[in-house]
Amino acid sequence: MNNVFISNSPKNTREIASQLASTLNGGEVIAFYGDLGQGKTCFVTGLAESLGFSGEVSSPTFAIINEYLGGRLDLYHFDMYRVTDWNDLYSTGYFEYMESGGVLAVEWSENIETALPDDAIRVTIRRVDETTREITINRGESV
Repeated sequence: MNNVFISNSPKNTREIASQLASTLNGGEVIAFYGDLGQGKTCFVTGLAESLGFSGEVSSPTFAIINEYLGGRLDLYHFDMYRVTDWNDLYSTGYFEYMESGGVLAVEWSENIETALPDDAIRVTIRRVDETTREITINRGESV
């Protein structure tokens, strides 16, 4: 099932993320696709806010994972940009987090495509122009 949304602002992107967050029950993996600066972290901010996290949300580029705890569901935000092999992936704790019952939001998912579960929610963000993004959400389908 494909759902395509058009976002005209960061606020609108967070609202689209909120719609997705309302459907989450825990245990989901959300795999993000899109070039640098397209709004992936903005989308994760909307997820975290909607799940009840009240702190700051930031890109996990250097930390590899940021944890947003204490809301309706825990959210684990991964950046897989520098993950190049299975050893790197195991060192992130990715598989342990998958068993946590929280939600995993995984940026640069293309680097771990073979490790994504079949039912991963795939979110592709494409830049249309300076302020407009096309956001496609696929549930359980490969891109």
